[in-house]
Amino acid sequence: MIRVLVAGAAGRMGREVVRAVSAAHGMEVVAAVDPGAVGVSVDTGTAATLLCRAGLTEAIDECHPDVMVDFTHPTVVEANLRVALARGVDCVVGTTGLSEHKLLELSALASGDTALFFAPNFAIGAVLMMDFAARAAKFMPHVEIIELHHDQKADAPSGTALRTAQLVAAARSSAPQTPGRDTELAGLEGARGAVVDGVHVHSIRLPGLVAHQEVLFGGQGQTLSIRHDTIDRTSFMPGVVLAVREVKSRRGLLIGLDKLMGE
Repeated sequence: MIRVLVAGAAGRMGREVVRAVSAAHGMEVVAAVDPGAVGVSVDTGTAATLLCRAGLTEAIDECHPDVMVDFTHPTVVEANLRVALARGVDCVVGTTGLSEHKLLELSALASGDTALFFAPNFAIGAVLMMDFAARAAKFMPHVEIIELHHDQKADAPSGTALRTAQLVAAARSSAPQTPGRDTELAGLEGARGAVVDGVHVHSIRLPGLVAHQEVLFGGQGQTLSIRHDTIDRTSFMPGVVLAVREVKSRRGLLIGLDKLMGE
């Protein structure tokens, strides 16, 4: 039985993780941590009652989890990882905002058999979207990314958009010349979006959205659009459960759900 601690358990993603892990064969949620919701009951989908705790260190020492799943906030995820990895707890992270350099630094805290797994997106369709975009970039190097999320998202661009831009940049032989920031009107800087490894990325934040991304390619006399839409957060749960199940047999730093899908 894989013992799981969920950090950020009272949040929208955290609650889904608690239910999904509780329903999965061979794993159980042994602790829920959320300093902003101490004493709040989190639905496990079973008869068990799970109350949110305040302290991560105390929860780990008392409940002895094998894996911590973190869907918290960019301002607290690093501290959570430092605590968990130092105590030999494998970590599955969906909180974005940490650079690859920072993830490498944190993974150095892990003991020999401990793993730090990070995925910018746990939806299987999103993984395929990124893979298809990287393949297309070899043949259509003119590309821009539009990512759309709910208005409570704490970071922009999204981790998925950043990862997609990195994969596209690595796949294409060169970054073609396109209208850049020099074309933005005075006082209206930002119109061309952020530039990630030579790829323009545009972030939209609106109520009613969940998580969406469109990768737009342009070529002579043609365009290509690759789009993924998350319409419900349950779409992330098969990927989270897969990561919890697989991380125990891994070590060091792994980035991207494709690493666990045999891609």
